Amino acid sequence: MNKLILNFKSKEFKKIKNPKNFLGGKGANLSQMGRMGLPVPSGFTISTKVCELFYKNKKKLNSKIVKNIQKELEKVEKESGKKFGDLKNPLLVSVRSGARVSMPGMMDTILNLGLNDKTALALGKRTSNIRFAKDSYRRFIQMYSNVVMGVESYNFEELIENYKLTKGVLLDTELDADDWDGLIKDFKHVVKEKTKKEFPQDVYQQLIGAISAVFLSWESNRAKVYRKLNHISSDWGTAVNVQSMVFGNMGNDCATGVVFTRNPSDGTNEIYGEYLINAQGEDVVAGTRTPQYITTKAKKESSSKESSLEESMPKIFKELKKILKILEKHYKDMQDVEFTVENQKLWILQTRSGKRTAKSAVKIAVDMVKEKIISKKQAILRIDPNTLETLLHPSLDEKSELHVIAKGLPASPGAASGKVVFSSDEAERLNAVMQNTILVRIETSPDDIHGMHAAKGILTARGGMTSHAAVVARGMGRPCVSGSSEIEIDYKNKLFKTKNYEVKEGDVITIDGSTGRIILGKVKTIKPEISTDFSKVLNWADSSRKLKIRTNSETPLDSKIAREFGAEGIGLCRTEHMFF
Repeated sequence: MNKLILNFKSKEFKKIKNPKNFLGGKGANLSQMGRMGLPVPSGFTISTKVCELFYKNKKKLNSKIVKNIQKELEKVEKESGKKFGDLKNPLLVSVRSGARVSMPGMMDTILNLGLNDKTALALGKRTSNIRFAKDSYRRFIQMYSNVVMGVESYNFEELIENYKLTKGVLLDTELDADDWDGLIKDFKHVVKEKTKKEFPQDVYQQLIGAISAVFLSWESNRAKVYRKLNHISSDWGTAVNVQSMVFGNMGNDCATGVVFTRNPSDGTNEIYGEYLINAQGEDVVAGTRTPQYITTKAKKESSSKESSLEESMPKIFKELKKILKILEKHYKDMQDVEFTVENQKLWILQTRSGKRTAKSAVKIAVDMVKEKIISKKQAILRIDPNTLETLLHPSLDEKSELHVIAKGLPASPGAASGKVVFSSDEAERLNAVMQNTILVRIETSPDDIHGMHAAKGILTARGGMTSHAAVVARGMGRPCVSGSSEIEIDYKNKLFKTKNYEVKEGDVITIDGSTGRIILGKVKTIKPEISTDFSKVLNWADSSRKLKIRTNSETPLDSKIAREFGAEGIGLCRTEHMFF
């Protein structure tokens, strides 16, 4: 391949032997969806080969690649009928990472790129919606300054919170164009103060800065930790996807959401996901606003009062459902799909194989064999053997006395007890001295990856079932309770409060990721039962395996349990415990 950058609709795609290796998972899937005729916003992928060249060239993009990027951008301008940096009809783009293997939230993303003082006004005029244009501009300043210029997000979040307090409102959506105007000035002042530089107004400078930042995030600390935990090679590098923006935050006929083709917690064959009206994708994943449910069934089950997508946008829901079927059939796996609705038009922003719990992986594999989508052999290879151990973990003994102090969303099943910690570093420190912890955060961010791995369970005050905490916890097999609005976290004094209790750092709590309960103290557990689906998968594995499985045995009880789990004999017998 001489071509290092590929348009989503390029015919060259057919010539690539391993699309995911060259274009990354996200780029390969966007190209496939584009060629399948699905509603994908136009764009192009800068290949993993460019990432390699970027690091060889002292972490800079060479002039040849910059020229190619400009050429590809011109094609997107033609397709979208908009022009980058134009003062009448400006084209805005998103810049996202895309490694070979999905690494949710570990690398950087920038939305609304191409906005500056002049194009923000042009966007407001073109859409007759100045509030939306200013909201998009402040989001861009916030993201770009954080990702590219290294200004910590909390500097901007504090300003927004203070502004809301002054105005006496609760939600970002209640702020008007004048409020965002004031905040934009304050944001730019923060950037100048922290970096000694002005916020860049040149849109091409913004684009090159963003692409470089995404390549650099491949070597960020959180990405390295994630790769180590998931045995991903550091030589692979990441691709970068530049895609024309579609807006979910233009008003009440717009929305954004994340949806799975099956339930990632228990594997049930039904659509599962969340969305927000008048929002951008980051709002759903970051947990800054609590999202609404996609289906009316899920809404009723959770006793939510907010409208489901099925109720508020029935036509969009019907179209989305149809596309989800097409995607699952094409990829022969459960898909995790991001979508945006702009003025009642549905756009698919990405699809990938969804992260799932061990229980869900087993059920989906068995169901897909029944549905003749995959073979038994494929089903066995689909399941990560390391996660199966979680199915053998005990669950809470409901007969014991439970002091439930609060509830949240059951984001990742399983139960865990441990000491409360409020930072990832503390979770890692206590784990090193063999102490169990529950990591408690307002919301987790990709920087918490090491603490989430070290903790036995995760509890967050904000975020939904598709938030960062929920998705990563499911992938790791950690119990997680997210979006518990009943708890108030005070990082400064290292405690959290519920209606009737105050829990300090070091106190022991139990979380139940299957029901969303937060319980004071340690709770007794009971032995698990092997499900029919699990037994089926083990039987299928038996027909392929070469090894015979024997057990180490010290007591008659050991032998009995081993036999129940299917051991074929005793391989090693230790006698000393029998003599005790």
